[in-house]
Amino acid sequence: MSRPAGSQTVAAERTIGRLLIVMTYVAVALLVVGVALMVAAGISPLAEGPPFDPTAIVADVAAGMPEGFLWLGILVVIATPIARVIGAAIAYGSAEQWTMVVISIAILLVIALGVGIALAATV
Repeated sequence: MSRPAGSQTVAAERTIGRLLIVMTYVAVALLVVGVALMVAAGISPLAEGPPFDPTAIVADVAAGMPEGFLWLGILVVIATPIARVIGAAIAYGSAEQWTMVVISIAILLVIALGVGIALAATV
């Protein structure tokens, strides 16, 4: 037996909310670990930071380097609202609210365009 569309939407919103809470806690934890490692290494928070190298993040985290934790924490912070929009699009699709699915996809395209423009401007 299926639930009414209204209760499906409420359940989806609760699930998305939990996801956002978990992602926020993970991001804060990663940033706290990164800052603690900086303090332990005697690195000033005012010092120039390392350049962003996405290919080095996993290796830096595995090596216990502060920049790996900091960059990963920042990426999780950036990914959190994107995950929310993706979750909303999936929830709207399962509730067959196609107008909202299109709006969610449009929002993702705007985000992707913004990231693309930012990357092109920094090159």
